[in-house]
Amino acid sequence: MSKRPGGELAARPLHFIWLADCSGSMSVDGKIESLNNAISEAIPHMRDVAKENPNAEILVRVLTFSNGAQWHVAHPQPIEDFKWSDLKADGLTDMGKALAMLADQLKIPPMADRALPPVLVLVSDGQPTDDFNSGLKSLMDQPWGKRAVRVAIAIGKDADHDVLQKFIGHTELKPLQANNPEALVKHIRFVSTAVLKSASSPPSQLTNSASSGPHVPIPTPPVTDPTSPDDDVW
Repeated sequence: MSKRPGGELAARPLHFIWLADCSGSMSVDGKIESLNNAISEAIPHMRDVAKENPNAEILVRVLTFSNGAQWHVAHPQPIEDFKWSDLKADGLTDMGKALAMLADQLKIPPMADRALPPVLVLVSDGQPTDDFNSGLKSLMDQPWGKRAVRVAIAIGKDADHDVLQKFIGHTELKPLQANNPEALVKHIRFVSTAVLKSASSPPSQLTNSASSGPHVPIPTPPVTDPTSPDDDVW
C-alpha cells in the first residue's frame, strides 16, 4: 500500500506567524511602511525556501496588536498563495493579549501533533501596555509555544529588549536590532529565509526535547555594519 496520502512521505505543516506591533508609535518616521515593504519583499524568498524543501508545508499567518489584538490573516495560508496586506498603526501596545491569542491557536487541535516547530517572529518598537507576563505564560504553557522557534526584531532604540528577550527565552539568542529601514529589510530577510530554512529542514525533526537551548538550530544572524548616528532613523 502507498504511504503517500497522510503517510510518512506527506509534508509536515510548519506554521510561520508574524506578530506585528501596530501601536501609534509605529506610525512615526515611516516604521510601519518600512515593515510592510520588508515583509512584502521577503515573500518570494520564503516561496523559494518552500520549493527547496518539499518535506515541509509552510503556512503563514499574521497577528497584530495595538488596542487589543487581532488576526490580520486568521487562517493558515500556504506560502505559495500568501499575499501581504499592508498594516496600519494606531493605539496602544497590547502585546500580552497577542501572546494569549496566539497560545489558543497553538493548542492541539487546531495544531497537529505531527507538525514541525512553528516559527514565531515578534516585531515591536516599544513597551507592552498590558500584562505581557501573563500572555507569555499562556504561550509557554502550550507545548507548541514552548517548542516554537521564537525570534524578535527590535525597531528603534525605544524597543523593550528585556521583554523581547523574555519572548525569545534563550540567552544565546538576542533580539535583532533595526534602527533604519535597511537594517529592518536585512533582519526580515534573515528570519524569513535562513531561520525558516533551518526550521523546515529534516534536522529540525531530530531535536532533543530535554535540551535547554532552542529546539531548532538557529543560524548566526548577519552582522550589521556599524553606522553613525546620522544613519539611525529610529
